[in-house]
Amino acid sequence: MTSADFPGHVLTEKLADAILFAPLHDGVANRIAVLSGYATPTMASWYLKKLEDRNIRAQIELLVGMTPESGLSKNVHEGFIKTQSTGTSEIHSRFSCSYLSNNNLPEHGNLYIILCGEEPLSAYTGSASFVQNSFVSGHRHEIMMDCNPKWAWTYYQQVSDNSIYCNHPEIEYSVTIRKEHPIFDREDLAFSSKKENVERVTLSLLTKKQNIGKHSGLNWGQRENRNPNQAYIPVPKQVAESGFFPTDGRHITVRTDDGKMLILRSEQAHYKALTTPLSNAELGEYFRNRLNLAYGAPVTEQDLKQYGRTNVSFIKYDDEQYFMDFSVTEKG
Repeated sequence: MTSADFPGHVLTEKLADAILFAPLHDGVANRIAVLSGYATPTMASWYLKKLEDRNIRAQIELLVGMTPESGLSKNVHEGFIKTQSTGTSEIHSRFSCSYLSNNNLPEHGNLYIILCGEEPLSAYTGSASFVQNSFVSGHRHEIMMDCNPKWAWTYYQQVSDNSIYCNHPEIEYSVTIRKEHPIFDREDLAFSSKKENVERVTLSLLTKKQNIGKHSGLNWGQRENRNPNQAYIPVPKQVAESGFFPTDGRHITVRTDDGKMLILRSEQAHYKALTTPLSNAELGEYFRNRLNLAYGAPVTEQDLKQYGRTNVSFIKYDDEQYFMDFSVTEKG
């Protein structure tokens, strides 16, 4: 079977460039609407960051279609809320996410519609869900093809009429939010993780000289004309090269021991840093809150020692989901 057997133009390679970026480069399109059976906040975070890097200021509207059948894990749901929130970065305001509510038939298909305002310009449909495995990792084959944009936009709007925003105050009455993930129970994660056969690393927040850099690590932003909360977690070379964290640009969701949700990415030379990619200040704000420090205050070795810990542990459950432990039950 060849592309001539299909009514549209078939895409099997470089799907991100062809569908997510190239149509938005013409200066006319300013919006993309995505209906996807399955989706992840890490994909949304990755896409927002890539658009920012390319200086494309398009609005992203995501509608998750399979929620009436499978619901959502608490981890994924909170990740979408975080990605949609205004937070400390203007980039968040360009993303919105909604779910198909429970009293509807689930939508398994995938539609990507490029628009200028309300005018659909182009559209694509096929097997690629809005997840990093479809567009980033290259771990599986996907088939996409262009389709009639007016039809696609009409269909999207019909489905959207039966959806609810992820941050709606009554979301749990319309969509099933599962507390238990198929792999682990997040309500008892700190205990269960120690009993399971899982990958684990501990990263020091201090330098080799056992101090904190004045302009690195948790103090990355402590310099002129920078947000003083900007921070990263240092990653030793042996850990960076071990494959524990992805080094292909993928984003990961991280549940913390105090119940917070972070989206992180490995970056900098030799992937030596874990950061919050949509706003580097988010990670610094998180640690300053844990250490009971003021907004933007420099972090010292004494602050960590007084808190009771100078390192942080990560537990890996799959390629996108991790647990981060900064509790004082494991002193550094």
